[in-house]
Amino acid sequence: MTKALETQNLKKSYGEVQVLHDIDIAMEEGEFLVLVGPSGCGKSTLLNCIAGLEEITAGELKIGGRVVTQEPPKDRDIAMVFQSYALYPTMSVGENIGFGMKIRKVPKDQMAAKIKEVATLLQIDHLLDRLPSQLSGGQRQRVAMGRALVRDPKLFLFDEPLSNLDAKLRVEMRAEIKRLHKTTGASIVYVTHDQIEAMTLATRIVVLKDGYVQQIGTPQEIYDTPANAFVADFMGSPPMNLTAAEVRSDGLQVGDVHLAVPTDGLPARVTLGIRPEDLRLAQGGPGFDVIPTLIENTGADSYVSFAMGEAQVTARLAGRMDEDSVETIALAVAPDALSYFDVETGQRIAV
Repeated sequence: MTKALETQNLKKSYGEVQVLHDIDIAMEEGEFLVLVGPSGCGKSTLLNCIAGLEEITAGELKIGGRVVTQEPPKDRDIAMVFQSYALYPTMSVGENIGFGMKIRKVPKDQMAAKIKEVATLLQIDHLLDRLPSQLSGGQRQRVAMGRALVRDPKLFLFDEPLSNLDAKLRVEMRAEIKRLHKTTGASIVYVTHDQIEAMTLATRIVVLKDGYVQQIGTPQEIYDTPANAFVADFMGSPPMNLTAAEVRSDGLQVGDVHLAVPTDGLPARVTLGIRPEDLRLAQGGPGFDVIPTLIENTGADSYVSFAMGEAQVTARLAGRMDEDSVETIALAVAPDALSYFDVETGQRIAV
């Protein structure tokens, strides 16, 4: 089956500095692939290489099964939505959406029908006669997406499209993009530094660090079985707790805390990973006592911070807690909720 996107041993260098290292990606048609990672990890550079805005130093790039490594952007059958809306200020919404079709000399009746179809899909059909200056940020981003959608390309490329919006509008537009993908079945590559965006939008995620792919997987795979300590720490809000642990025959020793869990196959020392929500109140069963250093009530949940070995650890507990009346809390964690990483390499240890 033809892949929407394939990269093989893709490299990108600026002089002596290599910023992308042997990137291998195979993306199915209809997938929503999110490139995520901290600032400077190479995600926008990779997107620009896919778009043809940056020249690839080595490797091969295919879009829709066709090798486009040397093709200019206009011949790659892509449409791009940028961080800035890049709308023409003197053109109406309808004219902005249809501008590309006008340049390609699409017949007027066909162009009008396509503009109407896309504007209805994006719920901006009542705004077609307005100028960009008369629109909100979210409406402008919809127009930018509409301009891409009328192209009906092999691949849509989104470069941090929501980063200029406020928090509430970002959540609304995130839902809008997810709905759009479900409705159209489009193949989308989407760049963000926001791991919540990555988790909620993606069918698969590519986690990047320093120009290297750290892990490719579904949101659930990335979250439940991070390939290394970096992915564990980067994906999740709050992130996975990571702390050094000594491995004994009867369990793990983490500072003053003993966890009675199976330790077969583990080395003498590991980095222990626990998701905040996997720590729960011990209901009369085996557990361990902690002294909270900070309790933050968020409404539905309380974030309880405490020392565990060499690290400050956070537990996400349901309900509200009174910081002044809580001296110790008895917590428990299920053995199958724990992750283990090699102390030296940071790679996941399979158990």
